[in-house]
Amino acid sequence: MQLSHKTILITGATSGVGHALVKKLYPNNKIYITARCPEKARLMEKEFPLITVFMVNLADVGAINELGQSILSAVDSLDILINNAAQQNTPELTGSDFDYHGIHREISTNFTSICCLTYLLLPILNKGHDAVILNVNSALGLVPKRSSAIYCATKSALNTFSQSLRYQLVDSKVEVLQAFLPLVDTAMTAGRGSSKMTPDNAARLMLVGIEKKVANHAIGKTKLLFFINSLAPFLAKSIMRNS
Repeated sequence: MQLSHKTILITGATSGVGHALVKKLYPNNKIYITARCPEKARLMEKEFPLITVFMVNLADVGAINELGQSILSAVDSLDILINNAAQQNTPELTGSDFDYHGIHREISTNFTSICCLTYLLLPILNKGHDAVILNVNSALGLVPKRSSAIYCATKSALNTFSQSLRYQLVDSKVEVLQAFLPLVDTAMTAGRGSSKMTPDNAARLMLVGIEKKVANHAIGKTKLLFFINSLAPFLAKSIMRNS
């Protein structure tokens, strides 16, 4: 797939990997993005005047339905849907700083919103032309770690959902892809880990995966994790447990 003159929707595109994707795809494509923060949305519109921003809180399932209807009203066809938005809370459930109410927000943002938005947009994705759904996953969707249990679970669920959806759409012209990212240097990962991949590099490799239609694209260090997990799952779990 050549990434020019396409209509593309990217969720969570105001910072990090999402912002880097917009930079690489603009202005040769018609780009729609979702944003939760009005200030960040205004900055995106200033930097990329030709984009269209849909304001939405992806933790609100009702708002996702409204988002879907707004997109269907504004867009006749969609070539690429990139489900990129995510949030990660690191405290353990036994910790005093664990946010009980954050469970719903994290699951809704990372998983439920993707299921809902994909369902709502399938009518314009599946219109007889080649289209792509890219679900942005994580190494933690393959092998979890001790902290961020809710995040790990949502990414594991996303992996299963993506595979099942791929089976459902096998006779259509919609490809379901995943990009498994390593630790990327974003606001979400501030203060955690070292040797992080830059958002620009992550975005570049993700777009290569779309062009080549790589079903399960292991990016950066996740390649090694995929390999270890296929040969010795116990070792992969030991490596990732306290990462």
